[in-house]
Amino acid sequence: MNQNSRNSGPGRNQKKKGTKNSKNMQQSQRGSTPVRRRHDDSKKGLGGDRVEGRQAVRELLLAGNRRVMEVVLAGDLDPSPILDDIIDLADEAKVTIRELTRGKFESMAKTESSQGVIANAAPLRDYDLEDLLLLGPQGQLPFLLVLDGVTDPGNLGAILRSAECAGVTGVILPQHRAARVTATAAKSAAGAIEHLRLCSVSGLPKALTRLAKAGVWSIGFDASGDSPIEKVRVEDGGVALVLGAEGSGISRLVSERCDSLAFIPMQGVLSSMNVSAAAAVALFNVAGRRQKVRNEPEVGFEPTT
Repeated sequence: MNQNSRNSGPGRNQKKKGTKNSKNMQQSQRGSTPVRRRHDDSKKGLGGDRVEGRQAVRELLLAGNRRVMEVVLAGDLDPSPILDDIIDLADEAKVTIRELTRGKFESMAKTESSQGVIANAAPLRDYDLEDLLLLGPQGQLPFLLVLDGVTDPGNLGAILRSAECAGVTGVILPQHRAARVTATAAKSAAGAIEHLRLCSVSGLPKALTRLAKAGVWSIGFDASGDSPIEKVRVEDGGVALVLGAEGSGISRLVSERCDSLAFIPMQGVLSSMNVSAAAAVALFNVAGRRQKVRNEPEVGFEPTT
């Protein structure tokens, strides 16, 4: 509906308004091509409202951290213990359970292998960066993971799964040019997203500067790093591991904000590995060494039985 049709009746003032609007329109765009507005990714949130896969849905219901609207099942599923768990947990939480024919279910699914189970839930909570600087849920010092532009949802989910298993207390993601927690990422994470504190920031360099001020030591992983992972400084305090996008690695500005740069030594012919595999190696290497530091007795202390 145009400007004239919204106004009732002709008149000089209305004509002037129409002329003024047309001039403004001409000033705001060139030629006859409409001006395209850029989408604001920061308003999209982290995602996570669609969860597919049996393990991911069961963990969603078990954790009980966010509201689940419904669970959808394919009608031709064979009985299994995990399906019984999902149904029992949904009933206990008073979550609606729907059963669809295989054809309708497959048209609804967003992943290639949803295993006959889908859940619709409230989006994941987007934590503030300051929340991640606090002690972890069990009193742990900050053990953070920073992802610089990981764009593949499957890789993101696999990384989050490794992060949760390694004891990471928080994950920092960029708001732009990076994957969100889609149904694919949620399935690949296999429930890890229900136990991780995720935070999206507008700029990773600024976030790393804040971490440094809070005493968190940041380690960037890059093929051109200064030292192998085995020799990287492992603090008995807050630490953040920084991994970059597939192919391009961490950006220059992010690299400059890291306190140290490390690399993972390669023994084969290939010179690189998938980012999710690299993340698993880095996470468990650092997590194990930090655990060893915390378990070592103080100098002069003799353990007794």
